[in-house]
Amino acid sequence: MRALGLLRWTSLRLRLVVVFALVALTAAVSASGIAYWLNRNTVLDRTQNSALNDFRKSLEDSTRSLPLRPRCAELQDAARQMAGGPQNYAVLLVARGSDGKQCVASTDTELFTLGTVPKTLQKAVNERRAVDDGNRVPYHMYWQRKELQDTPYLVAGARMNGGGPTGYMLKSLATERQDLNSLAWSLGIATALALVGSALLAQAAATTVLRPVQRLGHAARQLGEGRLDTRLRVTGTDELADLSRTFNRTAERLEQRVEELSGREASSRRFVADMSHELRTPLTAITAVTEVLEEEEDSLDPMIAPAVKLVVSETRRLNDLVENLMEVTRFDAGTARLVQDDVDVADQVTACIDARAWLDAVELDAERGIVARLDPRRLDVILANLIGNALKHGGSPVRVSVRTETTADGEDLVIRVRDHGPGIPQEVLPHVFDRFYKASASRPRSEGSGLGLSIALENAHIHGGDITAANSSEGGAVFTLRLPVGTSDPARTEDGNGEADEGAGPGGGAEPRGTEGGDGR
Repeated sequence: MRALGLLRWTSLRLRLVVVFALVALTAAVSASGIAYWLNRNTVLDRTQNSALNDFRKSLEDSTRSLPLRPRCAELQDAARQMAGGPQNYAVLLVARGSDGKQCVASTDTELFTLGTVPKTLQKAVNERRAVDDGNRVPYHMYWQRKELQDTPYLVAGARMNGGGPTGYMLKSLATERQDLNSLAWSLGIATALALVGSALLAQAAATTVLRPVQRLGHAARQLGEGRLDTRLRVTGTDELADLSRTFNRTAERLEQRVEELSGREASSRRFVADMSHELRTPLTAITAVTEVLEEEEDSLDPMIAPAVKLVVSETRRLNDLVENLMEVTRFDAGTARLVQDDVDVADQVTACIDARAWLDAVELDAERGIVARLDPRRLDVILANLIGNALKHGGSPVRVSVRTETTADGEDLVIRVRDHGPGIPQEVLPHVFDRFYKASASRPRSEGSGLGLSIALENAHIHGGDITAANSSEGGAVFTLRLPVGTSDPARTEDGNGEADEGAGPGGGAEPRGTEGGDGR
């Protein structure tokens, strides 16, 4: 995987290597091309000039003693004499003989004939030019390169000024081509070596540059995972060292800030927990008194009966609020645990509705025989909040359906609670599970605590599930509870013999805890 990471196209290392290699390749190819071109011109010009000069001198020396109309045998002897020089070229002499016929003498009749000489070269050689100050002789020497039988040759020709035969020379350039091919191979090997060397240098440079960057990325990931004590070892005085120092200072300040905020949050949770605990004792006494007052309500003075009713309802509301706050602090502190058991979901939903006297207002559509391993108390809290919220803010009848769905991860329990009210405003939907959220500022106080739906969501999360809220196309709001069947988080689960969280068991209490929730519809 590391090798694949080094070779992926988005890798900075690979891009550095490619850039270095391209620069080196461009420089090496340019230098090699220029060197080859210069050497080629030098080799060919040297060979060509040497051969042409020797041919010119041999043509003058060998044909000077020939008559204007030589015999073919004399012309052949002159050609052999010219070809015997150190340049090792073939010679072709053309002249009109004493019998008036054209005589052609060649030292290589198989390769070098008059047909071998290009027509353009013959025409240029035999063309007579006007003699003036810029041109002292009528005939000049001309040359041309030509390939015969896959071998390069130099073909040159000249006509004697003042009369005489026309001579042509054919010199092989095979040796020069072989030398140039050897030079090209040498330059190609040098280019390849330069490319490999540049890639190695690029790799070394990339390693030097990227190693600190990789350490920085690793440290940043550790910092993102919550390891706030992560620091980088700083070496050197370059820009990367300054970046490492900046990271260390940032991490140190972040650690201090997080510690400060964590301390404040812990203090706040302790305050809420302590306050809730402290309130429970007087609330217990007040609740007992209000129960007595409620039993004596019929015998109370009509003038004080409304006040007694208000005290009773507000005491119950305060008691619910304290219980909800304690539940929230357990979730925030991470101390909430599951006490799981095999639960018949249809029976659990029926018990929840029956315990709160909602049978007349709720329609239950539950498949029988659905058994899931859940915490029955927490499932009761979830159902009480969802159904109570639908009854309070939606419209009757409230329909509760229980189904199972197969997913890629296994089987899920799906419970939908739908009401027939006006639905949830679109601007409120993202906030229905927020704590103490009120949809309207004109109703800052309500019968519920504003924590019901948030507690229901936390209870779903602790089971490894979720709750979503939406509006039905047929009207009304739909809350969907989705829980995994027979799975749980072992780190947050206790066996059946463990102690459950504080609070009422299934169906405990006539009122559901925090049934208002956060939508405020």
